[in-house]
Amino acid sequence: MPHISGSDVAGEVVEAAASAAVDVAVGRRVMLQPGMSCGRCAACLSGKDNECPQFEALGYRSHPGGYAEYVKVPVQNLISIPDDIDFVRAAAFPLTFLTAWHMLMTRAQLKRGEDALVVAAGSGVGHAAVQIALLHGARVFATAGSDEKVERARRSGAAAVIHHHQQDVAAEIMRLTNRRGVDIVIEHVGDATWAKSVRALARGGRLVTCGATTGPQVGLDLRALFAKQLSLLGSYVGTKGELLRAARFFFAGQLNPIIDRTFPLAHAADAQRRLEASEHFGKIVLEV
Repeated sequence: MPHISGSDVAGEVVEAAASAAVDVAVGRRVMLQPGMSCGRCAACLSGKDNECPQFEALGYRSHPGGYAEYVKVPVQNLISIPDDIDFVRAAAFPLTFLTAWHMLMTRAQLKRGEDALVVAAGSGVGHAAVQIALLHGARVFATAGSDEKVERARRSGAAAVIHHHQQDVAAEIMRLTNRRGVDIVIEHVGDATWAKSVRALARGGRLVTCGATTGPQVGLDLRALFAKQLSLLGSYVGTKGELLRAARFFFAGQLNPIIDRTFPLAHAADAQRRLEASEHFGKIVLEV
């Protein structure tokens, strides 16, 4: 049976889906690439499927998502998982780790030895970004919104964690880096954190954003942008090839989604309330 986490799904291939291709056996254990694209345009054929004009995440607009007992996807979105990877972790991995991977490795082009600030380390994308940055040799700073989340983020390997409701994030980053700032900021919160995220950047720094949870309208001092030669980069999910690369580290135990709680599919409303209250650290997974 499938295990569902937002737009992420893992489970066994059923007979109707298997008929789409002879090489997909009924009962194969799989997780899904959450990005849906046409598979025919220049972007798709050049391996940049997340730049396809029809690209969108599973569960958004025209592609019904994982809040269901059965999910229909193109066969090319199926990724086989090893027997020792349970469905809960497999459901929690693709969307957040692919998003964080694309932000850090493709858009920001993270280099070993750089400093990275991950905003909201208790979120799905946040805890994935912390792990990926550490795996690739970065020094990681993080923010979190409660004492408990600060401690959990610290245990995840961050060099320092800033309580973003009680401390000035930019000022703390400048203190921690001897007034230099960080090379990369992983930003996905939006209006509430944007200004301090920009201020936390070092000269030549890159801010990568994939979300606007607290609002899409932000301000920007253009003098800081050009004088510090900053780069502001948008990022949207990631490609199938990137997910396959990230999955090798997942299957080897080097990247691991943090599971906050699981809920039965019938209690999806309770899961949503936990998300809205920001009570979670990591991923919430729905199980059928």
